[in-house]
Amino acid sequence: MAIGDGAIRYSVLLPTYNERENVAIITYLLFKALQNVSFEIIVIDNASPDGTQDVVRQLQKVYGDDRILLRPRHAKLGLGTAYIHGLKYASGEFVIIMDADLSHHPKYLRSFMKKQEETGADIVTGSRYIPGGGVHGWDFKRKLTSRGANVLAQTLLWPRVSDLTGSFRLYKKPVLEDLVKVCVSRGYVFQMELIVRASRSNYRIEEVPITFVDRVYGISKLGGSEIVQYLRGLIHLLLTT
Repeated sequence: MAIGDGAIRYSVLLPTYNERENVAIITYLLFKALQNVSFEIIVIDNASPDGTQDVVRQLQKVYGDDRILLRPRHAKLGLGTAYIHGLKYASGEFVIIMDADLSHHPKYLRSFMKKQEETGADIVTGSRYIPGGGVHGWDFKRKLTSRGANVLAQTLLWPRVSDLTGSFRLYKKPVLEDLVKVCVSRGYVFQMELIVRASRSNYRIEEVPITFVDRVYGISKLGGSEIVQYLRGLIHLLLTT
C-alpha cells in the first residue's frame, strides 16, 4: 500500500533512552528503506536527560508530526511497558518493533514484509542464528553469552524459533495486542516471553536472517540486572507455558 492510499499499513515502535545521536540516523534510514510504503514511527522516549525528545521534535518538522509521533513517558519504566505504551497509539495493520541504537538496520524490513506477504505469517522475526544471519562488533565473551542464553532457552522451552532474545520483529497488530495481554515480563525478558507465548498459541512465525550490529553511539543498556531478569524469566516461562 503506497502512501497516497491514505491508511497507515505499518507502525514502527522505537523505544528510546539517551539516543540523541542515533534517533535522527535511524529515522533517515527508515524513510530511505521504506520509500513508497505507508508507515509511521512512534518514538516512546523514557525521559531521556540527553535531549532525545528535542531531536525528535526537530525531526517532526522535517518529516511531519503525522509520520513521526512522539509519545514520551515520565520515567524509564522497562522495555516491555514501552512497547505496550507505544502500541496504544499505533494505527497500522502491522507493528514493527526494533531498537533505535542502529543495531537493527531498516534495510531488512523489506524482507520482513515480503516474507509476511508470501506466507501470511502472524509474526516475522529477525534471526542472527540462521544461515545468512550474524553479529558484528561483539567480542567473544558477549557472543558466547548471547549464544549460551539462546541455547539454554531452546533446550528448556522448545519455542520453534532460533533467536529468542532478538527484538527486531514484525507483528500483525491484533496478534501483538493479544500477546501483550498475557505477558507478565516488563524488562528485556519481554521479547522472549512474547515469542514463546506466540509459539505456544500456534501463531505462525517466520524468520528472516539479519546481521545485528553493536551500537556505535551511546552506552548499552544491558547489564547484570538484565541477565538476572533473563534467568528469572526463563524459569517463569518454563513453569507457566
